[in-house]
Amino acid sequence: MATHEGQQNGNGAVKANGHTAVSAPKTVICVFCGASPGTSPSHLAAARALAHAFHKHSINLVYGGGTVGIMGEIARTLVSLSGPSSVHGIIPTALMRYEQKTDSGEPSIDEKIFGRTTVVKDMHTRKAAMAAEVSAGGAGSGFVALSGGFGTLEELMEVATWNQLGIHDKGVCVFNVEGYWDGLLRWVRDAVEAGFISQENGKILVAGTTPEEVIGLLKDYTNSKERFQLEWGQH
Repeated sequence: MATHEGQQNGNGAVKANGHTAVSAPKTVICVFCGASPGTSPSHLAAARALAHAFHKHSINLVYGGGTVGIMGEIARTLVSLSGPSSVHGIIPTALMRYEQKTDSGEPSIDEKIFGRTTVVKDMHTRKAAMAAEVSAGGAGSGFVALSGGFGTLEELMEVATWNQLGIHDKGVCVFNVEGYWDGLLRWVRDAVEAGFISQENGKILVAGTTPEEVIGLLKDYTNSKERFQLEWGQH
């Protein structure tokens, strides 16, 4: 079952003794990752392992809504462990139709397998919606990049930039499977050395090699002291 942007969902409020009590927000982690499985089985294995860690720590997943590759693997695994309410996929209509191989009619994603899906109009809306969900999450919420291609890298760099600009204050971490992100981490160090990223802001992007390390890095994340203190949302 898919909803479209603008439709409202419940906020999880619970009534007790005639009063409405709102529970503390759950930790929400946005995972960027590829719609391909990769050539090494380690990439899909890492997605499954991360899903198991999310289940262990009662963490909700928000992701790009795909049902194939690493995207599908992490969503499917977490739903099988924690149920459909633990996963929220956000996907543009064009990508959903491409993935579901249909040019007409209304494609659908099975909520019992992949969790709740929200269909949006474009990539910008998708990214903003995922970021908003993370920003509203509880302690330890943040962004993680598993292995992926152009789209994964672009999403990762955008949320790292947004952190530097003060648009959000959540952690940004790469899950470095088999050294996949070594080149990016080396580029960050080179950019610091070349004077394009400050030493302090070079710490915005952190890296872990196991699911527990990744979750711990987000839980203990400390924002850079040199983040821009800008006022956003004002004309």
